[in-house]
Amino acid sequence: MNATISHHLNCDATRIEALRDIEQRVLWLSTAMVHHANRIRPNTSGLKVGGHQASSASMVTIMTSLWFEQLRSGDRVSVKPHASPVLHSLNYLLGSLDEKYLTTLRKFGGLQSYPSRSKDPDPVDYSTGSVGIGATAPIWGAVARRFVETHCGAGGSGRQYSLVGDAELDEGAVWEAILDSETADLGEVVWIVDLNRQSLDRVVPNIAANRLEQMFAAAGWQVLTVKFGQLLESLFARPGGEALRARVVGMSNPEYQRLLRCTAAELRDRLPGEGPGSDEIAALIAELDDSTLTAAIRNLGGHDINALTDAYRLIDDTRPTVILAYTVKGYGLPTEGHPQNHSALLSVEEFDALAGRLGMDPQQPWQRFAPDSAAGLLCAETAARLQRAPVEHVPPPPVPLDIGRTPKGTATTQAALGRALLDLTREAPEAAKRVVTVSPDVSSTTNLGGWVNKVGVWSSSERRNWFADDAETIMHWNERPTGQHMELGIAETNLVGLLGELGATWSRWGKPLFPIGVLYDPFVERALEPWSFGIYAGGQSILIGTPSGVTLAAEGGAHQSIKTPSIGIEQPGCISYEPAFAVDVEWTLLASIARLGRPDGTSAYLRLSTRPVDQTLAEVPADPAARERRRRQVVAGGYPLRRSENARVTIATMGAVTVEALAAADRLEQAGLPTDVVCVTSPGLLFEAMQARQGLSEGDTWILDQLFPADRATPLVTVLDGHPHTLAFLANIQQVRATALGVSKFGQAGSLEEVYRYHGLDTDSIVRAALDVTS
Repeated sequence: MNATISHHLNCDATRIEALRDIEQRVLWLSTAMVHHANRIRPNTSGLKVGGHQASSASMVTIMTSLWFEQLRSGDRVSVKPHASPVLHSLNYLLGSLDEKYLTTLRKFGGLQSYPSRSKDPDPVDYSTGSVGIGATAPIWGAVARRFVETHCGAGGSGRQYSLVGDAELDEGAVWEAILDSETADLGEVVWIVDLNRQSLDRVVPNIAANRLEQMFAAAGWQVLTVKFGQLLESLFARPGGEALRARVVGMSNPEYQRLLRCTAAELRDRLPGEGPGSDEIAALIAELDDSTLTAAIRNLGGHDINALTDAYRLIDDTRPTVILAYTVKGYGLPTEGHPQNHSALLSVEEFDALAGRLGMDPQQPWQRFAPDSAAGLLCAETAARLQRAPVEHVPPPPVPLDIGRTPKGTATTQAALGRALLDLTREAPEAAKRVVTVSPDVSSTTNLGGWVNKVGVWSSSERRNWFADDAETIMHWNERPTGQHMELGIAETNLVGLLGELGATWSRWGKPLFPIGVLYDPFVERALEPWSFGIYAGGQSILIGTPSGVTLAAEGGAHQSIKTPSIGIEQPGCISYEPAFAVDVEWTLLASIARLGRPDGTSAYLRLSTRPVDQTLAEVPADPAARERRRRQVVAGGYPLRRSENARVTIATMGAVTVEALAAADRLEQAGLPTDVVCVTSPGLLFEAMQARQGLSEGDTWILDQLFPADRATPLVTVLDGHPHTLAFLANIQQVRATALGVSKFGQAGSLEEVYRYHGLDTDSIVRAALDVTS
């Protein structure tokens, strides 16, 4: 940009005027996008399209000032879900969104309802939509950036902004993230709260901003409050101004919101109130013309560009910052301040009136600024400043298929996890360097102790280990920037939020990581929504639930997971495994790691157990070719564990109860009923293969022929430590009679034998089911 243009824009008056022009255009474009989607675009289904004109309007000034005054190319912003039209409007004015998309909001293949990194055609830093998850994502994005910087030297720098609706602060997960001890050191994190004091249905009666200020401050955050704009502040400085300030500050939220719906005459009657200072207020506002009075009552800090800019200058980069910006929901629209304006749409008449007020043409709504205008020049300057270099994707290092270990003796699949990670550091050190494990204060109880001792705990700075010389301390907590394990507090949503951001570094900075999160399997359901949302946003990770099932017998029903196997089947973008043996853990873990950090990558969920199992039961082939065949079967979804001549029944089993399935097969053989045993490692992959065979999806089907060939079609008994419907579909592969055994009620504490008998997973129950299904 030449010197003349820069000087032109640096003139404060000219720049502020240009910013106000842009602010008004953003308000118009964001409103017009929703209007077109609902009032103009044909709607053949008759279903509501929706959109949030009022929620967008309250964010217009905040986002305009942030983009045009504050952001730098290295910064990233999470935009509150209902303000997506504002984000698209900004991208359009900055030249990063084609005009053809402005008519496609909430249309198939068009602009998404909420900002989406993976589905929107324009730049989106964070996917948002599920309440609270988008708000906290930049916290974990900051940690991921720091980790990439210390390990790969490519994370760069920049602030991580969250634009948060005040209603999102009702989410407990938000405060779990704010209060995590790691967060207090993240000076690049800045939240801007759209404090419009309205929820979906009402004006929230008791939002106490001072309480929010105290809660953030107690967590170590810098708190900046932008309450009033310059007009109101100037009135407060006049005679009667202190009384006016006390009146505005002291009134309830509903009363204030009602004033926004008043005419100037009504304001002159209502605003003074009946308390002390009412006469002074009445005298003060009597000096104001109607337009100034109505403008003053809605002159909050979140709609004043200068007030916001002043707040940005005060940001302290040594700790997280929250800016509480007072706003009016629906600011600048006819629905301004209405209690039910959340999803309200402007009528055609209201939209046309808005166009007239803003100098726009409803028939040609998508006008950019003239390139040589002050606003056009500012758009060009801002676009150049925010331009990012394209991300060059670097393929992740190769991961071995098979480390070659054949476990002997007795072992658990949970312990096999730690062993496999340690083996990876020796067999494939470059791949192992990309592994980062995360757990919520359960590292030792999930067998990660050896791995943590080997690689250390990640910290942005080195911290002294005061127990390094304690001979009785087995697990060494050495915190340093080169560490590869992260431990959060006991908050599963934090864990999977961090996993999602660690799993997105391949697309943000071209540096793929292999993030693995470990938590108790009963709490996978608690973590599922944010983890699923992270996958939707492009984060690829491995989630490991251990220990699992009613096999965790003595813990009782409170800690026994039931639904997680079927969750693994149903989660998009994820391959689930439940290995029965230690070698199955190694093979499935390596295969899952190899799928991470690439454009066509997928996440994985492994469900492991603390049950000790005789590893010779796996009957791993000694011949290298046969071993490789078994490995391919394990990774593809299952393998024939035992074949009997002239089999009359098949037991399909999964995970820890494979021991009972084999024992049942032995007894059935002795009773003259030859039995095949199929060990399922991934019901989801088998279901996909069955769908592909029926032409309902694409994929390989060879694994079905190897597990359930037509010439061995027999009645089927399925059994697993989880809900029985997880494996019930297997009967459809060859259309055979079947009985599905599993867990369908809350558990009991007791010995393993007692608990298995209670749920019908014991050997006797499997034998009875096989006899019944073949009779």
